[in-house]
Amino acid sequence: MNRVIFLIDGFNIYHSIRQFKRDTSYNTRWLDLSSLCKSYLFLLGKTATIQDIFYFSAIPYYLNNKNPDKIKRHKNYLACLQSTGVKIELGRFKEKTVFCDKCRSHILKHEEKETDVAIGVKAIEIFSQDYCDIAVVVTGDTDLSPAFKKCKEIFPNKKFIFAFPYKRKNKELASLASDSFSINPKQYIKNQFPNPVTLPNGYKIYKPNFW
Repeated sequence: MNRVIFLIDGFNIYHSIRQFKRDTSYNTRWLDLSSLCKSYLFLLGKTATIQDIFYFSAIPYYLNNKNPDKIKRHKNYLACLQSTGVKIELGRFKEKTVFCDKCRSHILKHEEKETDVAIGVKAIEIFSQDYCDIAVVVTGDTDLSPAFKKCKEIFPNKKFIFAFPYKRKNKELASLASDSFSINPKQYIKNQFPNPVTLPNGYKIYKPNFW
């Protein structure tokens, strides 16, 4: 039996979904990640079974005064994911002052932090505890390269595979992995949540009319 863990970089797949919408006009943000992961299980062998799916993200609390609805939509989406068994790992946003060439002044921005480190730490944790045989890492972010180079060194008998979101294929990551594949954006369309999603407690969450 091949025990499989999925580690999903939430912001990387989010930006790929936005790119897909720009390219095609399809809005697929109501994405059922559990269903999406299961749709690729066949690539991992006839005995492959999902042990867990971990989703790494951060809630933009800095928008609380400007755009509280965005925070609410984000939390509702996380609740939908949790209702399918996805485990949520949250990082944070950090304030950062940058120089804007256009306006010729310093401006305050917020940068998502900790996700890459959290994914790398989780990979080492699950391999060291023999919790899975294969880790499928859904990202195209090269910041993860050092962590998975170390995983390859420490756990030579474990497999990790990169699943690249739409237009996020990365040769550097592919060269590190046991294997890799690109997610077909048609799978974004096929694997959408129902509307509404009914949580285990009976509460219904409806797909937002706007994002």
